Amino acid sequence: MSSSSTTTSSTTTIITSTTTTTFQTGVQYGFFYDASRCNGCHACAVACKSWLEIPAGPQKPARLQEWETGSFPNVQLHFVFTTCFHCANPICVPAANGAMMKEPKYGVVLMDPSLATTQSMRDAAAACPYGAITFDSDADGATAVKCNMCVDRLEQGLKPVCVMTCPMRALDFDTMANLEAKYGTLQTIEGLPDPSETNPSVVFKPTDTPKQFVPYNPSEALPLLANRGNLPPLFDPSTVTTLSTDIVGRNHLVLKPAGVSDPTDTSIHDEG
Repeated sequence: MSSSSTTTSSTTTIITSTTTTTFQTGVQYGFFYDASRCNGCHACAVACKSWLEIPAGPQKPARLQEWETGSFPNVQLHFVFTTCFHCANPICVPAANGAMMKEPKYGVVLMDPSLATTQSMRDAAAACPYGAITFDSDADGATAVKCNMCVDRLEQGLKPVCVMTCPMRALDFDTMANLEAKYGTLQTIEGLPDPSETNPSVVFKPTDTPKQFVPYNPSEALPLLANRGNLPPLFDPSTVTTLSTDIVGRNHLVLKPAGVSDPTDTSIHDEG
């Protein structure tokens, strides 16, 4: 069957030889992120850069943030998917002085490259609480990028590439009405800002509470792990249970790094 499309005032239906996808128009679309399924593989962020043909470097329209809390043996690694959440009240738009807009078809927050200046996008980035606008350098003439919800794919009846790439199916995409009916209405997660001002187009499922599958007493286990018989102890248990703040590169969620090199300097897992 050859491809064809039909358009009405309320829906756009795109028919291909393998699938029929109908995206409503004039409604708000958004993302769902399930932190309990995410394993931190960064496939979403890498696929996004590949699809948009963004070269290796600090520009990242989609990011998989990670940070570490706790100390041995109770260490927890946290992940959260962040991008432009195409807020219902995008405070970045007025801050951009005409260089950004909220389009009415899918609810995408878009930047206009022909009007965007480094300063206008710096101002927009300062207003955005999620750090969704990233730059290729810290220079005065830096170029900005942000998520455009893969609007080109939506026009073809395809979901955003980050959603389709996730091997753990931790991401989903739909109208906000459908996402909230399916997953609930939680718009924030540990470390993220209060959503009341911007009303982000996202639903979260927090990670599950860590479970100890094999019960043990850490205060007794650590000396046993350090003990090497007649040899000196492998480590002093007190040195692995009390950590100074400069030991861990990322011990809290950082949505707005100090500069383009900061994520790479503090995390070996920051994708290029």
